[in-house]
Amino acid sequence: MQGTLGRTGKPEKVYYITYRLNGKLVEEVAGRQHRDAMTPAKAAGIRADRMMGKQPSNRERRAEARAKKAAEKGRWTIDRLWAAYREHKGEYASKRADQANFKHLAPLAGKEPKTLVPLDVDRLRHGLMKTKKPQTVAHVLGLLRRLVRFGQKNALCPGVGFQIEKPKVSNILTDDLKLGQAQTLLAALERDPDIHGAAAMQLALLTGMRRSEILKLEWRDVDFESEFITIRNPKSRRDEKVPINQAAKRLLEGHPRVEGSLFVFPGKGGQRRVEIRALVARLRKAGALPAGIRPMHSLRHTFASGLASSGKVELYTLQKLLTHKSPTMTQRYAHLRDEALKKGSEVASELFSGASSGLKIVK
Repeated sequence: MQGTLGRTGKPEKVYYITYRLNGKLVEEVAGRQHRDAMTPAKAAGIRADRMMGKQPSNRERRAEARAKKAAEKGRWTIDRLWAAYREHKGEYASKRADQANFKHLAPLAGKEPKTLVPLDVDRLRHGLMKTKKPQTVAHVLGLLRRLVRFGQKNALCPGVGFQIEKPKVSNILTDDLKLGQAQTLLAALERDPDIHGAAAMQLALLTGMRRSEILKLEWRDVDFESEFITIRNPKSRRDEKVPINQAAKRLLEGHPRVEGSLFVFPGKGGQRRVEIRALVARLRKAGALPAGIRPMHSLRHTFASGLASSGKVELYTLQKLLTHKSPTMTQRYAHLRDEALKKGSEVASELFSGASSGLKIVK
């Protein structure tokens, strides 16, 4: 026992115990009088337990804590993968959405991918489906997939031993703009002071390119001679080329370049632009953008819907223009193509009329 000052500045007793462990004499602190409510009897009980091996010594406790800390440092949990993923990606178009979606992964955040079982993901999915739309749940589980693949690809940790299934989302309905709405939007874009953001949205309607592809577009990727735009590292994971139609060519040729910037539609300081929120807010306030419409995404859909419903573009061609990896995504526009075919077929009804004796030409 020894006297010392406690946290309050008042003297308090510190109880020490000595005992032999594996033939070695051990002397260590049992506890403090006030902080640990230590008494001689309690200290004697601790001494007896440690002599009999019922309690680890202070040295063993410290060694165990160090080992646990080292083990934790080597664990690649979902939240640690998320931190590494963000650092690796830097600024990217869907970062804000990913941050919002990651909050829903909280029940799994402290777990390593290899320890996850299908029941863990099923519970998460069913819980989210009670309050969230299927598309939101699909985005959350899609982020989980990406984090697990990121850990595997970079040899940080093993993956999961099962397929992470996302809820099925109907792709038949698309949030495209009607002709009148598109014309109103284009007129508002012509007047907006943000010439780079406005032109970026116009290009989405003219080419069907994705938001991320447009905002990271560099002048080196625009070939006016061949009339093609090169999309580098797109969603399909391989460089793609899309044609520059005459309207898009006029837009790009007349678009001002920012000195010292590589980007066609740069943000502040000529750096890569990552959002157009201020522009979208102005458009909504002016009534040029309907509520619930995702601007760049909707313009891409409007491009695709217009081509499909024209009846002049085959779905395979549309797939290539939209840089879809497979025809599955393009099939959402098949019903528009079918309607165009029906209208085309109706021309025959106008030209020919049926009769019991045969067909006759209607003049």
